[in-house]
Amino acid sequence: MSRKRTLDGFFAPAEAKKPKIEIPEEVSDHPSYPFPIRHLPAVIADGLGFAPSSEGREINDQSDLDLLYFEPYVPKDIHRELFKFLRQELFFYRVQYHIKRGPVETQINTPRWTTVFGVDETCSFGADGNLLDSKTRQPVARDKYKCKPRPIPHCLDTLRTITEGTTGETFNFCLVNYYATGNDSISYHSDDERFLGPNPAIASFALGAKRDLLMRHKPKPPSEAAPATPEAKTIKLPLASGDMVLMRGPTQANWLHSIPKRKGRDSDKGRINITFRKAMVKGGTENYYQYNVGTGGVFRWDEKKQEMTPWPAS
Repeated sequence: MSRKRTLDGFFAPAEAKKPKIEIPEEVSDHPSYPFPIRHLPAVIADGLGFAPSSEGREINDQSDLDLLYFEPYVPKDIHRELFKFLRQELFFYRVQYHIKRGPVETQINTPRWTTVFGVDETCSFGADGNLLDSKTRQPVARDKYKCKPRPIPHCLDTLRTITEGTTGETFNFCLVNYYATGNDSISYHSDDERFLGPNPAIASFALGAKRDLLMRHKPKPPSEAAPATPEAKTIKLPLASGDMVLMRGPTQANWLHSIPKRKGRDSDKGRINITFRKAMVKGGTENYYQYNVGTGGVFRWDEKKQEMTPWPAS
């Protein structure tokens, strides 16, 4: 017995099929890469051509605050594919380091996966991948840096170029964090290091699971001369996949931000955070590689195991 079809059903448009994601053969490679990183698939690269997907909303209603919030920036039809692609293709580290407060030395285990690309304003990468002095265009000494700077790969550089074009800012560094579960987090901090220069602009992208970005004003030292000012309200931005926040002006010098732990919902499905920023001097390069690469082993996403695993696989 045949099924009856309603008139509405007959004329309803067929459900659009998602375009097939074909992984290109072109790769970004460099002696400092543990393995080559594939270029963006054409479907994702073409989709990014429509970014930003929404107008940025200014948030500047509190003291020393200047944000531009895109909900979203990455078009909705590609943000999931971009998340999956970057998680699969990039290499990551679980960095451990020591800090000393007086006579006490403490080991810090970074509660997220990290990786970093770029070099500060004093140098750039030549066509052959070697570092050149920005002023003389001559090769720099091999021992200039304690670390091994590496260029931003095509898959991230494409997003960097688009971000520069829509924000009017310039960036030479890309830091990537992967929050595997809701237990991965980053505590309150500000990106106000001297090597970023005054009033740095930082573009922060969210891909994958939704997580809250919390912001609070730095406490002001008491002063008899200064009049009392109302305490700034804590800000909570529920960053969804594809969203971007541009933090600029006096924000970093006066505000702290964090990604707290989160339970339930989709927090265990993984989240990638991409930040573009501009380091001005050598110290910035060495800082970023120390705290985002360190001396530990390389990890890569294993799709079958659904987790980061040591690379190369044993």
